[in-house]
Amino acid sequence: MTVPDPRLAIEAIYRIESPKLIAKLARMVRDVGLAEELAQDALVAALEHWPSEGVPDNPGAWLMTAAKNRAINALSRRKRFERAGDVLGRELESEERQDPAPLLEAAIDDAVGDDLLRLIFIACHPVLSPEARLALTLRLLCGLTTPEIARAFLVPEPTIAQRIVRAKRTLAQERVPFELPRGEELADRLSSVLEVLYLLFNEGYAATSGNDWMRPALCDEALRLGRILATLVPEEPEVHGLVALMELHASRTPARDGKGGEPVLLAEQDRTLWDRLLVRRGLAALDRALTLCARDRLPGAYTLQASISACHARAGSVSETDWPRIASLYRELGAMTESPVVELNRAVAVAMAEGPAAGLEILDRLQAEPALKAYHLLPAARGDLLEKLGRKSEATAEFERAASLTHNERERVVLLDRAAACSLQ
Repeated sequence: MTVPDPRLAIEAIYRIESPKLIAKLARMVRDVGLAEELAQDALVAALEHWPSEGVPDNPGAWLMTAAKNRAINALSRRKRFERAGDVLGRELESEERQDPAPLLEAAIDDAVGDDLLRLIFIACHPVLSPEARLALTLRLLCGLTTPEIARAFLVPEPTIAQRIVRAKRTLAQERVPFELPRGEELADRLSSVLEVLYLLFNEGYAATSGNDWMRPALCDEALRLGRILATLVPEEPEVHGLVALMELHASRTPARDGKGGEPVLLAEQDRTLWDRLLVRRGLAALDRALTLCARDRLPGAYTLQASISACHARAGSVSETDWPRIASLYRELGAMTESPVVELNRAVAVAMAEGPAAGLEILDRLQAEPALKAYHLLPAARGDLLEKLGRKSEATAEFERAASLTHNERERVVLLDRAAACSLQ
């Protein structure tokens, strides 16, 4: 019998707790880089103590206390932070007299009352490039590694590493205030914040790597922050559009994996398992977004994507889905974003509406797209359409290529199974 490695369990707990840990520490020490270092120090302490002492009842509170102790020691050695060290010391003494359970849930003194949302807006400060904002926030809030973020952006790993290091340094050098922006400043950062929440949700919805097909905790966190943001800026349609998109996608979660944890694609899902409450919430948020758009603007990218998801949510089956409408929405979205991934999705919708040959024609053109060279879903989609056209040997090769490109183990198994099935036909 194999004994589970306690380090893996500890690292899994840390990955869940680290965003809240870093967010609160960043507010205290006013330095994102230092906050991440302190959180990692707490992880080291957990790896030293928990294997022999056991995982505490409230691991998040334990990690926070360990990080604060290190923060006090670190700040006391730096003369310019002597006063901050005193404040931290008093706060720690006060919190040690309280029950640990509410430690990480205490409200802060602002309109939102959420350290994580505050951290997102800080990481999306205009002093950083859009690319740096996204990379930094994905690192801090998702706990993604540099290779995982690089795959999400479809760019080289050294590029992401440089962005993260420079972003931390810039925030420290510019002494960016650790507070929620207001008025016009908030509006200026909103698009970056929405993109961060979008990528955060997507990483949870279909993990870029690892043994799990989904990371539901990330989806839940993105949804929670999105709902908070919708109350903060209720007249922004794209905020409601993104919330609608996340609600509708999250509604499918119960049907997205099989008994063994393997991925179950949309066409094969049992739609009776879809969460109807989330569907209703998503459709209501979409109605809100479209109502706001009707006043003086066209629907944005998130609202268009939510409209596509709504087509699926309203259909009782794949055959009942309004595929021409979905293809049209993808065309509109593609004209707005010029994204090859959107064009790939349009190809799938066209295949459903007009037949696999029509969709394959679009996918064939996309093979020359540099950004999709290592994107596993392109050969996966081609394999699916080639199989439907009876071109089994070509489909086998495409499924095998897709399996070689994905970094998610669950997805790799499914793709190899499809390749094997094609080769036997």
